[in-house]
Amino acid sequence: MVASRMAHDYDLLRRLSEAPGVPGREEAVRDLIARELGDLASGAHVDTMGNLIVDAGGPEGAPVVMISAHMDEIGFVVSHVDERGFIRLQNLGGFDARNLFARLVVVHARHGTPRVGVLNPGVKPVHVASAEERKKIPPLSDFVVDLGLPAETVKAEVRIGDMVTLHQPFVDLGDTVVGKALDDRSGCWVLLETLRRLEAPAVRVVGVFSVQEEVGLRGAITSAFALEPDVGVALDTTLAIDTPGVKEHLAVTRLGQGVGIKVSDSSMVSHGWLVDVMTGLAEEHGIPHQFEVLPRGGTDAGAIQRSRGGVASITLSNPSRYVHTVTEMLAKSDLEAAVALLTRFLETEGAALPPQR
Repeated sequence: MVASRMAHDYDLLRRLSEAPGVPGREEAVRDLIARELGDLASGAHVDTMGNLIVDAGGPEGAPVVMISAHMDEIGFVVSHVDERGFIRLQNLGGFDARNLFARLVVVHARHGTPRVGVLNPGVKPVHVASAEERKKIPPLSDFVVDLGLPAETVKAEVRIGDMVTLHQPFVDLGDTVVGKALDDRSGCWVLLETLRRLEAPAVRVVGVFSVQEEVGLRGAITSAFALEPDVGVALDTTLAIDTPGVKEHLAVTRLGQGVGIKVSDSSMVSHGWLVDVMTGLAEEHGIPHQFEVLPRGGTDAGAIQRSRGGVASITLSNPSRYVHTVTEMLAKSDLEAAVALLTRFLETEGAALPPQR
C-alpha cells in the first residue's frame, strides 16, 4: 500500500461516478469538481469549450505541466420520439451493444424532471424469437428507451438533444470500486486528490478537467493550444483484461498491480524520457507500477502531444476491468499509486526537464 499524507476520499469518487455528463453536457460534473477545489478555486476558470482549468501555481519560470483528465462519459442524446412515446438515441462515444441489453437509463429532460427508463433493442423476446434471431446482436440503432409513460407525457417533457446516461450506483467493494463513468471520473479523482496533496511543486502545475474526450479529444486540443505547456500528462483508464477467456499476453494491464505507465496507444507514443522518469520515481519511492501498451484507444495526451510545435507527453493509467460498461472495476491500490506517482513527479526538481543532449 502506498503511504499517503491524508486519507483518500472515495465518497468523492462515488459522487463523480454517479454525476451525469455526456460529451458537450459536462456541467454537473464540472460544478461538482469546482466545489471540491477549495483554495484552488480562485485560480480556476472555464474556457469557451467548457474545460475547467485550474492554475495550481509553482515556481516562477519553472516548466509548465498540463495534467488533463476528461469529465465526459459515453452516453446518448435523444434523436427521435415516436407516436407511442418510445425514444430513439444517438450514441456519443463507443459502446459495445452486447452490454446494453435491459439496462436502466436516465433521460435528463430539459422540459421536465429526469426520468428513469428501460433501454432495450426493438426485437422479439427470447420466448418468441427464432434460433437465428436469438443469435443476432442488434446494432445501436435498434435500441429504444421505454419510460413507461403515456406518449403525450413523453412528448411534452422530452425533446431532441436531451442527454441520456446509463443508470448505475457506485459500489465500494473494499479493495475495489465498481461504477459507471469511471472512465474517466477516476482520472478526475486522481487529479483532485493530487492537487490536494501538493506541498511544494517543482513545476508550474495546471490542471485541466477536459470536455468531449470520448468524441475526439476535443477539449484537450483547445486547452493545450491555449496553455502552451512544456509537458503534458493525461490521467485516464486503460484495459485490465486479466479475466477468464483472454490470453495472458493480451491483458494490457492487471488489476491491483499498480498505476499504468503508458508506453503507447493508437493516439500517441509516449516520450521515452518521460516513461523513464516516471519509472525511476516509482522504483525509488516503492510505488507499484506496470507498463501499458494499448493496441487501440487513446487519451488526452494524444491531443496535447501534437499541439503547436509538439509537447512532451505521457499518460498515467488506472487499470480497469470492463471498460465502457456500467460496471467498470478499479482497484483502490492502483488509484492511490497514481496519486502518489503524479505527486512525486510534480514535486521532484528536474523531473519535467528532458535529458541534456
